[in-house]
Amino acid sequence: MTIFIGADHRGFELKNQIIEYLQEKNIRVEDMGALQLDPLDDNPDYAKKVAEAVLQNPSEFLGIVICATGIGVNIMANRFRGIRSGVAYSIQQVKAAKEDDNINVLALAADYTDLESAKPMIDVFMSAKLKSDEKYQRRISKLDGAI
Repeated sequence: MTIFIGADHRGFELKNQIIEYLQEKNIRVEDMGALQLDPLDDNPDYAKKVAEAVLQNPSEFLGIVICATGIGVNIMANRFRGIRSGVAYSIQQVKAAKEDDNINVLALAADYTDLESAKPMIDVFMSAKLKSDEKYQRRISKLDGAI
């Protein structure tokens, strides 16, 4: 498994903390930027890089995108066919999003999420599996076929 992660200036600090956390767990992580703190950068640029990277091998790659609210990066990531991004608010919600909707990108709100609350959400995001019921498979097919 490889995790691609990207954040703008508002998520820069949380991104760097998450990278360290994932590396401590021996998870392969690729930093898609921002590589330096730039208060004038734009969150869609990093969400785009993460989405494109995940799409190179969607069965093996996951993404994490971060901005102030998580909304901007989530919107951008979901512009790409095959990306199913969800904003994280709780462990239970992330688990349901992964099991029911098979999200492959997790959007975090840096202004409302600290590292300690992000850790268990990230762990569930990496470990939960799509339910095997036909209805979930059918729904994912519809999501991936949407324009």
